[in-house]
Amino acid sequence: MRVLGIDCGAKTTGFGVIESQGSRSLHLIASGVITTSSRDAFPSRLTKIYKGLKTVIEEYSPEEVAIEDIFYARNFRSVIKLGHVRGVAMLAADGMGLPVAEYSPLEVKSSMVGYGRAQKSQVQEMVKRVLGLTEAPQSHDAADGLAVALCHLHTLTTKMKMEIVTSSAPSRQPRKEKTHQNRS
Repeated sequence: MRVLGIDCGAKTTGFGVIESQGSRSLHLIASGVITTSSRDAFPSRLTKIYKGLKTVIEEYSPEEVAIEDIFYARNFRSVIKLGHVRGVAMLAADGMGLPVAEYSPLEVKSSMVGYGRAQKSQVQEMVKRVLGLTEAPQSHDAADGLAVALCHLHTLTTKMKMEIVTSSAPSRQPRKEKTHQNRS
């Protein structure tokens, strides 16, 4: 299974492509960032992100896409812009026929570090360890994209294990209730 993880941002959108061959074999295929200039008009920035993600999808052929959900922010404008970027990322994936999964930052961090309020540096270090890299990804955004992909692969693995457990469990026959007859 090859998964593209996306960490959306209006200024920098991070991505990571990981391939899983079984639950223990994970391979980094690619990671990077799509950067935009705050001097450009916002629609132009969205177009650049869309085209960049479409190129990543065409080049690395993921089977599924995972996107980080919106986090709580005090700045309402930032949340709106982030929502637009997420919409563009979903459009790029869905337009290429790929299923899209969404994970909250808390889910991603918990999946990677075991703690939902982990620091970005902790996420980078765990991405390095899980993928067996010699050094952590330089960009926090690229590391977050990889973490989103890893979270999705972990979730898929857990779901498959649960399906195996529930399908192999012996079926339970309903117990017959004892009836008492009135003897007179």
